[in-house]
Amino acid sequence: MLGTFVNCVAIICGSLAGMLFKKGVPEKYNQIVMQAMGLAVILVGIKSALGCDDLLIIIISLAIGSVVGEFIGIESYLERVGNFLETKFSKNSTGFSAGFVTASLMYCVGSMAIVGSLESGLTGNHDTLFAKACIDGIVGIILTTSLGIGVMFAAVPVLVYQGGITLMAGVLKPLLIPAVVSQMSGTGGLLILALGLNMLREKKIKVGNMLPAVFVPLVYYLIRLAF
Repeated sequence: MLGTFVNCVAIICGSLAGMLFKKGVPEKYNQIVMQAMGLAVILVGIKSALGCDDLLIIIISLAIGSVVGEFIGIESYLERVGNFLETKFSKNSTGFSAGFVTASLMYCVGSMAIVGSLESGLTGNHDTLFAKACIDGIVGIILTTSLGIGVMFAAVPVLVYQGGITLMAGVLKPLLIPAVVSQMSGTGGLLILALGLNMLREKKIKVGNMLPAVFVPLVYYLIRLAF
């Protein structure tokens, strides 16, 4: 769990630094930086998505995962959590929920979150999560200058999500063959790309409701083993 704890601390520190910068940065600069960040996120997503050649599995995963996520209402749940936190901690802040949801998805969807958490749980190697912590801290600074303090509270779902994967790593180890990890990373890459588009467009894609798609390749492999 050490890697996840460091990751959460980095997000909090980056967000606090972003709040300091925000006070002295004109809105027009926040907007252009946010757009530049959106393009960078799209690039990260493309690179991750292109790392997998099993296009059919990715397409099926997105379709099934989106239906499951829509049924559960993951994004609505995240928004409710964000709104609840806003009423408790940031009554005078606008866009708190948007910052919380955007940052939570961005920090959790990527392949580094999955692979790093698995490495941490299976081998005690935290290097990937340490690298992710550095990236997330920088991202936290940039996101907070544009979206506000809600970004800092994304450390909570990161703790739950990555910590849960780390604790379950021993159970999942036999299933995580390279092909499955590649498919999960490729699917996650497309969701990261969608997050980048959301940062550039007014009409948003419900990326949160697509989150279960990342785990469909794992379920598919488990079904194949059973039959």
